[in-house]
Amino acid sequence: MISHATITLARTALALSASAVALVAATPANAQVDEIIVTAQKVRQNVQDVPIAISAVTGEAMARAGAKSLEDITSIVPSVTFRKGTTNANSAIVMRGVGTISFSVAAEPSVSTVVDGIVLSRSGQSFLDLVDFDRLEVLRGPQGTLFGKNASAGLVNIVSKGGTRDFEAEANVSGTTDDEYRAKMTISGPISENLTGRLTGFYGNFDGNIKNTYYDKTVNGYEHYGARGLIDYDGEGGRFRLIADYFKANDDCCAEVTGVSRGTVIDNELGIVPQGEDTREVNQNLITRSLDRQYSLTMSADIDTFADHTLSIVTGYRNWKNTEIRDGDFLPRAIVGTPQLHDRGTVETDQVSAEVRLASPQNQALTYQVGGFLWYSKNTQDFTRSDVTCTTSTSPIDAATGARPCNLADTVNTHYVSATSRSDVSFRNWALFGQATYAFLPELRLTLGGRYTHDSVSFTHVRGAAIDAATGLPMAASGLLPYGAGGTIASGGNGTDTSRGNTSANNFSGKAVLQYDVMDDVMVYGSYTRGYKGPAFNVFFNHTAPNNAEPIDPEKSNSFEVGFKSQWFDRIVQLNAAAFLVDYKGFQANNFVLINGATTTSLTNAGSVRSKGFEADLTVAPTEGLTFRANAAYADAKVRKFNPNPLTNAPDARDGTRLPLAPKFSYTIGADYDVPVGPVKLYLSSDWHHVSKQFSDLGESGEIDPYGIWNASIGVSDAEDKYRLTFMVRNILDDSYVLLNTTNGQRLMIPRDADRYAGLNLRAKFN
Repeated sequence: MISHATITLARTALALSASAVALVAATPANAQVDEIIVTAQKVRQNVQDVPIAISAVTGEAMARAGAKSLEDITSIVPSVTFRKGTTNANSAIVMRGVGTISFSVAAEPSVSTVVDGIVLSRSGQSFLDLVDFDRLEVLRGPQGTLFGKNASAGLVNIVSKGGTRDFEAEANVSGTTDDEYRAKMTISGPISENLTGRLTGFYGNFDGNIKNTYYDKTVNGYEHYGARGLIDYDGEGGRFRLIADYFKANDDCCAEVTGVSRGTVIDNELGIVPQGEDTREVNQNLITRSLDRQYSLTMSADIDTFADHTLSIVTGYRNWKNTEIRDGDFLPRAIVGTPQLHDRGTVETDQVSAEVRLASPQNQALTYQVGGFLWYSKNTQDFTRSDVTCTTSTSPIDAATGARPCNLADTVNTHYVSATSRSDVSFRNWALFGQATYAFLPELRLTLGGRYTHDSVSFTHVRGAAIDAATGLPMAASGLLPYGAGGTIASGGNGTDTSRGNTSANNFSGKAVLQYDVMDDVMVYGSYTRGYKGPAFNVFFNHTAPNNAEPIDPEKSNSFEVGFKSQWFDRIVQLNAAAFLVDYKGFQANNFVLINGATTTSLTNAGSVRSKGFEADLTVAPTEGLTFRANAAYADAKVRKFNPNPLTNAPDARDGTRLPLAPKFSYTIGADYDVPVGPVKLYLSSDWHHVSKQFSDLGESGEIDPYGIWNASIGVSDAEDKYRLTFMVRNILDDSYVLLNTTNGQRLMIPRDADRYAGLNLRAKFN
């Protein structure tokens, strides 16, 4: 846990460095906060004119902050947190304290990710490298009107860089003290009249930050590579874009360390002294891995039509495959009383979507757009769990550890038990939507929007009873059931290996926004938004009918927000803020359900939750080249009332508790200074990111201590910035922290940035 003195030191150091920078600053010369154009409402607008709580981050700003994927945006946009799973398929984005945390392949996220107009089917698809993108827009709160799909808590919109009319090339190579090496090459330029292109290739490798003593190997690293190409047409009659990409990842990630004692025998077996969040070793006979492959094709067109209207078409296909290999017992071998549990699962997602919109000219009193949306996603999962278990053993007690290992040659007392499942899940969605804004006065505008959505979900899950390899008979074991997915006749199941289900839902969501320009560059707004996330099923390896086969109703939200966006002193100061209150009904989470008179837990509509708070973003550019920035988020996200125990009618003990991965307060403060010094130019950056206490799971279990990270970099380039060398240091104070705390510290997820490291990046431009 970070001490008060440490935090004070970091703040003081940052303040002193900023003051020193200010002292050497040149006389102000047309210093202004940069303008950022976004498409948060599907049309191009200055971010300051959009009545939505939105953070827009340019690709250049992300690169300067050392951010390489969506996992890194948490330090730039404080209202966003991230649940790191053992694989990308089990990871999730949380916004304003709300997100869907589930292992089900038939449940969708609450925070949507949109890449170049295409809604991603699953959260895991978005946790890959961000390559060659122009900007990233974080839209906070429900975004159900224009985006609709999976956006009941918020949305991340990623927009690629386009082709250029002049030839450009850029090469980047970097290396760090903890053995990360990355390279990227981009070329862009004209192909013919009105036609431009862009091509990028990249490679990255990182050894990891955790040592697996069983193999004497560093793990929790990665190897990533891929390419993406883009063609732009911009000529008479409209604009057209075609994007194709391919990405491959081979990660030996993410092993969880044992942070507290698991008992003398287990501790001796591990041969590791638990040190809480400072533990950096595991002892596992299977290396946990996450293997990803993704490719996609996206086509978009903006066609000039009648009366200056624009017809927009976006369509695309994406395929994503993720394989998880996991050591689930966290030990080097099976011993009496503690079995070996190994998992291997592959999820593959195919999705295709199309959207058509007609937008009016934007320079008139009444502006509007109407459209339709079609989306289909097919998800399959093949999963095998294998146990080695024994309750007694003919092997002698290990004198060094006190454990009695299972005798792997003794098939009488040692059981090899396994089961395999196959899940097939289909999502279908279509929607009609529209939004209009009317200016009663030049400074007073009203926006109304609505979306009608139809969702359907169907699944087939096949899993046989777990089988003992020696006898061929069903047998229960750790994480394994002695009956099939259809459940037993006695429990209300069908007595087979198959469970099936389908459900559908219709919904109308919408928004109303009133905005008023108090003066030039100062706008206030108030809004009401109705959010929606579609129905689901709890489909996972041990899914069993009838309890898991019950459909889960849609999750709906009502959001109230007031805010302002402002620029002062001729755009030297920019201050935006928003206050919000969002109520969620039918919140999809694990809770008690009653099946045939028996109470069990399952992913279900658990009840209602509320998130309320505020966000503020401040940018100050007092002189040319110098920028101060501060972003803060306060979110009080709690369970209002979960459904009571269906047998006893007793209130749920989690009522009033905070939602998982929902820190009450987080903030980032920083400064950037670009200054010419003789024949070269210097680029100085520093920032401090703080996150308050949070919890890993519902019921305020798995406490995560507050932490703060101080980063800094210094770069030098030639006067034209064709060549730039940047030196950076992450986690200057070397303060450790955890991302996830499971079983009261017995399993801790330690991120790479929990340790200090430094690096160099060389970038060269050619044109």
